[in-house]
Amino acid sequence: MIHIQGASLVYPSGVQALDSVSLSVEKGDFAFIVGATGSGKSTLLKLIYREELPTGGDVKVMGEDVVNLRPSAVPYLRRKIGIVFQDFRLLPQKTVWENLAFALRVIGAPSREIHRRIPEILDLVSLNHRSHAFPNQLSGGEQQRASIARALVNNPPLLVADEPTGNLDPDTSWDIMQLISRINIRGATILVATHDREVVNKMRKRVIVLDKGQIVRDDERSSYDVHP
Repeated sequence: MIHIQGASLVYPSGVQALDSVSLSVEKGDFAFIVGATGSGKSTLLKLIYREELPTGGDVKVMGEDVVNLRPSAVPYLRRKIGIVFQDFRLLPQKTVWENLAFALRVIGAPSREIHRRIPEILDLVSLNHRSHAFPNQLSGGEQQRASIARALVNNPPLLVADEPTGNLDPDTSWDIMQLISRINIRGATILVATHDREVVNKMRKRVIVLDKGQIVRDDERSSYDVHP
């Protein structure tokens, strides 16, 4: 699903965000990427959906050579990747339903498919009752559920989430992670960058630890911190 070999990224400012990172994530995996602020978590995700290009190394996602992908092919890669952000990024002038419909229209989905798919996804994220609400009428947890629904509406095989619980209280954070876990059970591969120790420790999934742009630990069914 994801195969990264020796990837480094040095920004024009001279800051090295990633340093010779190698990582494989197989179909159906659920992995957390953890580490301090500035450790390279978000940058690593951006390599996967081609928002950033490495200054060295290889990145392959679902068989695509992301580094050498033609610019015209990037939107087609992203159609196969659901992306969830900490700040939701919902269109404020559109309702929940309209946000999802817009995401489907962008990829050319016919009206019949839109009207079939949206209720299914809203049911999955428990937001059918809020389908006609605007983002500013939703709680933080509801906005994140709407953001996840938009990421899933095209049924992507890969979901990447960048601090999806960063702005949420602990109970809502747990609800969101339980939702993401159900999505994984349905077959999607999940990669979550987070600094939420409580969630990571409760979930007991694969944990990949970044420090100063390098992977310093990669353990199955682990916790945020490992003590001797």
